[in-house]
Amino acid sequence: MLITRRSFIKKMLYSVLGFLGLSGGGYYYARYIEPDMLTTQQYTWKHPKIPEAFNQIKIVQFSDIHLGFHYSIDQFHNLIQKIKQEEADLILFTGDLVDEPQKYHFNAKIPSLLNELDAPLGKYWIYGNHDHGGYGTEKLQEVMSNGGFTLLKNEVKEITITDSSIMLAGLDDIMLGSPNIGGTLNQLKENIFSIVLVHEPDIADRVKDYHADVQLSGHSHGGQVRIPLLGSMITPPYAEKYVDGKHLISDTLTLYISRGVGTTRMPYRFLCRPEYTVYTMQSN
Repeated sequence: MLITRRSFIKKMLYSVLGFLGLSGGGYYYARYIEPDMLTTQQYTWKHPKIPEAFNQIKIVQFSDIHLGFHYSIDQFHNLIQKIKQEEADLILFTGDLVDEPQKYHFNAKIPSLLNELDAPLGKYWIYGNHDHGGYGTEKLQEVMSNGGFTLLKNEVKEITITDSSIMLAGLDDIMLGSPNIGGTLNQLKENIFSIVLVHEPDIADRVKDYHADVQLSGHSHGGQVRIPLLGSMITPPYAEKYVDGKHLISDTLTLYISRGVGTTRMPYRFLCRPEYTVYTMQSN
């Protein structure tokens, strides 16, 4: 049934893109225009567990660059400049820096650009499935480390301002990594505001069983091609239930999914602009 369904969706996608191509340049727009229309998504987190010391703290999340798959180092440079202008306190990358690490020609420009980002409370990242793909695990860790980012691989970090703290947890990639959900998230404390980074959004149905307040994910690309009445046309495994935006998973957990910056599988975006996200914390 899975093969039949995927084949059906693929044929439908080609049909839709063909229709767009016949209707006033829609194909050209989806291929060459919208993938470059980078937007900024903004949310405010107001929560009783956010300490006064963290009031108005700004967090930037970016995700799913997919360098090498129709996304160039020049485009990456432009992204970095936009994020720099946010003057974030904390910067989080939720996976998939390079589309195919085994084929990509890495150079010093990538860590150099990452080093241009400054955040007083730190820069953290987690693995995505493409980061592990093609034996890229060690190479991606080297590149991100040289760029000043700290890996959270089944780890919890306490972020402190004066005498107040929040907790930041990162899980290894669900698909190709070795995630330790229970061992990691059991370290979270009920009375401390906690953020969980995990590449695949659908795992939120398990994260809700722990003391997590927010989950930040990517992976879905927002569906990349979204057709009215039909919905998202490209949804990878573990991004089929929750595809885009904000979702209230339980009384305590809220999921936020980034549409990401680059593209994968097919180099199209339609009604699904690329984005990075800015979160502003607000204490009561």
